[in-house]
Amino acid sequence: MELSSILRQQAVKVFQAASSKKRLFQEIGDLAGSAYGFEPSTIVDALLERESLGPTGVGHGVALPHARLPGLARVVGCFVMLEKPLDFGAVDRQPVDLAFALFAPEEAGVDHLKALALVSRTLRNAALCSKLRANPEPAKLYALLTSDHSIQAA
Repeated sequence: MELSSILRQQAVKVFQAASSKKRLFQEIGDLAGSAYGFEPSTIVDALLERESLGPTGVGHGVALPHARLPGLARVVGCFVMLEKPLDFGAVDRQPVDLAFALFAPEEAGVDHLKALALVSRTLRNAALCSKLRANPEPAKLYALLTSDHSIQAA
C-alpha cells in the first residue's frame, strides 16, 4: 500500500486556522466532500464520534483522525496543514499543524490498519514533516507525501 493509492491531490489543503477540533473536522468534511463526493456532515459526525473515544493527536504536531463510513469501497484520506497550530489533546500536549484524516469502509479490518500504520510511519519521519512544514502549497505537500520514503505498511 502506498499513500498515492489512498490520497488524491485534490484532498490536500492548507488552512489558515481552525478555532477548534470541530471546526477542523468541518473543513476536512468539506475537503472530503469535494475530493471524494462524501456528504460533509457524515464526515464530521464520524470524526467527532471517533474522537470522543480518545484524541487522535499522536504527537510532534501530528494528528491522525479516522473513521469508518458506510458505503465506502476503499480506504481514502485527506491531508491538511494548519498555518496556525491547534490544541488537539495530543499525547505530548503539542498543538497540531499536520493532520491526515483516513476514511475506511465499515467492514475494512486489515486495510484500515495497514493504512493507519502507513500514515503513522510516514508522519513519524521528522525530516519529511520538516519539509512539509516548509512547503505550504497543496501540490508540493502532495508530492512530498506520495514520493517514495521507503516506508511500507505492515
